[in-house]
Amino acid sequence: MSVSHKSSSIQSFRLMAYSRPLHPELFDLQARRIDRHGDYEVENWLAPASHVVRFAFGGAVMTEAVIENADHLPEVGLVHALPCLGEKEFEFEPEPDGKIGYVTTIQTEALTENLYGATLREMKDFARETGSLSHSYTDKEGAACLSVLDTQKYRNEFHLQSYHLLGSASMVLRTQSIFEAKA
Repeated sequence: MSVSHKSSSIQSFRLMAYSRPLHPELFDLQARRIDRHGDYEVENWLAPASHVVRFAFGGAVMTEAVIENADHLPEVGLVHALPCLGEKEFEFEPEPDGKIGYVTTIQTEALTENLYGATLREMKDFARETGSLSHSYTDKEGAACLSVLDTQKYRNEFHLQSYHLLGSASMVLRTQSIFEAKA
């Protein structure tokens, strides 16, 4: 019974890639950070068990949203949607005159209860030590959860690692993404 609960809870998560910004009212925002580096700007949002990253360069925008139950998100500007189950990859190469490249990978992992607790403590320490954007919360069943966005800025690239620790399912959903400003 607990195995099917774990499977069904992670199956409702999607990574959505858009060629446009999304409105903050679509999400239960708990943390926000704006980064400007060179010619690009990035806005990072955290909500319980989800995140949104908007990358803007030269008038173009690419947005990544990882969210549970994405039925309320618009279809306009949707480039690709991936279920967050197992391991997956997606690469977006812009048109010849496009300005933003994007690549992402998704991994999910089911953990034992003890390993989940140790991972949760380790990720809280990691977020604190690195200054990563993070949000701790409890899910509907009262289990401890955590979302973390760890980022690195480079001249023409923005790297993002997200970690969503889902307590009741003892699952970790991780994404690694690169946004590239094409000159």
